[in-house]
Parts: sequence; structure tokens; C-alpha cells
Amino acid sequence: MEYHNPVLLNDSIDALAIKKDGVYVDVTFGGGGHSREILSRLGESGKLIAFDQDLDAKRNKIEDNRFILIEENFRYIGRFLKFYGVKKVDGILADLGVSSHQFDEAERGFSIRFDGELDMRMNQSSKVSAKKIINTYSEERLANILFTYGELRNARAIAHAIVEARADYEIETSFQLRKVLQKFLPKAKEHKILAQIFQAIRIEVNEELEVLKEFLIQTPNLLKPEGRLSIISYHSLEDRLVKRFIRTGLFEGEPEKDFYGNIDVPLIKLGKLIVPNQEEVRKNNRARSAKLRVAKLKT
Repeated sequence: MEYHNPVLLNDSIDALAIKKDGVYVDVTFGGGGHSREILSRLGESGKLIAFDQDLDAKRNKIEDNRFILIEENFRYIGRFLKFYGVKKVDGILADLGVSSHQFDEAERGFSIRFDGELDMRMNQSSKVSAKKIINTYSEERLANILFTYGELRNARAIAHAIVEARADYEIETSFQLRKVLQKFLPKAKEHKILAQIFQAIRIEVNEELEVLKEFLIQTPNLLKPEGRLSIISYHSLEDRLVKRFIRTGLFEGEPEKDFYGNIDVPLIKLGKLIVPNQEEVRKNNRARSAKLRVAKLKT
């Protein structure tokens, strides 16, 4: 199965400061590129645990006695580490978003390039697909999703057009949806607006922001002292959550300050924001919007 080169490979793994005998978690296994690099830096007594809910990912499973692949959503990281007897780890890596493989498989419905069924499920056994959302959600709910997750100013008008069209026929494929929304897609901005619409639907299908929050909240309790967190995000909604959690330990509001004006946060930011260089973007277009943030557990 063809998976493209992992994004920010060396930067994200260097950020983990791999110890030969350490225990690490890759919560977004995908094609296994990041996991293979971690294993190459581990010694015989090291351990790597990976998560991926996508059934296609298990075809890339690595045959290595230091490696465990858990076929579950990483929102359950704490529960499954406990099941495998792992209390604390030295580092956690997350490469968020959709894999190149998922985008390139027309039948998965993630890409605006192909006429595939409106699916977009990262977990193929999930009951909620893009088709269900497009054809059953109320106009108001659709508008909220498009505005919140797609950051589309004309979300209400787009939602109204979808509801009007589906009264006559079920919208089943990406090209059918594209046709319904053609009047909102000026040639110069067609790709950008479609990408925003698809992003909004995909985030709702997979509960991506809720999953990210649930995951982040657990990380301080799972890391050893000085343990590292290395997270690659691809859009502002994800990056904002990661940035804010590292800075304040919260997703909204302001943290409480002590008598001296200090805030007690579990993580410490390491270094500056890392983005791909021009060469990496040239080789892998998916890297274009990637942002890497790194933190360690405060001791």
C-alpha cells in the first residue's frame, strides 16, 4: 500500500529526544513512517506503542518485538496503555489530520479531486459518514459546522443550498455536492472553498477536535518527568488547541494565577514553532500547512 513520506519526519522525532531504553507512543501510525524512525533509534529494551483506528493501517504493521499496534482511536490512549501495563512513557508523537493514503483513495471520500461516495470516516466501522451528515442534519446544524470547522462566512447560504437540493434527491458523492455548491465556488477560489467545506464535514464525521482535546488532557498524566510531546497539526483549529494547551493547560479561558502572578501549567514549551522547508513542501505537497509544536512535562 502506497503511503507518502511522513511530514517533518526528522524534526518531529528529534523533538522526542529518544532514549535507547525508552517507551514511546505514536498515536497516528498510518503508513508507519514515524514509527519506523522511532524504532531505528531505540535499543533492544526500548518499546513503541502505536495507535490507528483506520483498518487500512494494520496492513503496514511492523514485525518487531518492541512494537505494539493498537487498532483504536487515540482518544483512548490512557485506557489502552493501562491495559498493556504501561504507566508512564518517555514521549508521545501525534501527526494529526488525514493521511496521504486516505486522500488518495477515491472511495474513502476525503478528497475534492475524486468523485467518491461521501464517506470521510477514519474508522470505517463508524455509523456517521459525510453522506449521513449532508443528507440528515438540519440546516442550522449544517451551518454551524461549516462556520465553526470550515470558517466559512457564507455558511448559512451553503447549508440552505444543500437542504434545498437534498429535498429532490439524496446527495451521495463528492461531485454531486460540488455541483450543488457550484455558485459558491468562483474559479479563482474554487479549490480553497471546497477544501474548507470538506474539512468542516470531515471534522464533524470524525469528531476530530473533541478527540484532540481528550487526548491532550491525558498527556501530562502519561508522561514521565521531562517526557516529550511532539505534535504536527495541519489547520488553525487544531494548532490553536495544541498551542493553547501547551501554554495554559486549558482550551479556553485564562488559568488561575498565584499570589505572585504565576500560572501552574503541566507542560513547558520547547523551542519555536517548526514548519517544513521549501524542499520538503516541493517533495510532499501535504507538508505545506504543517506546524510542529513541542513540549515537555514540567518537573
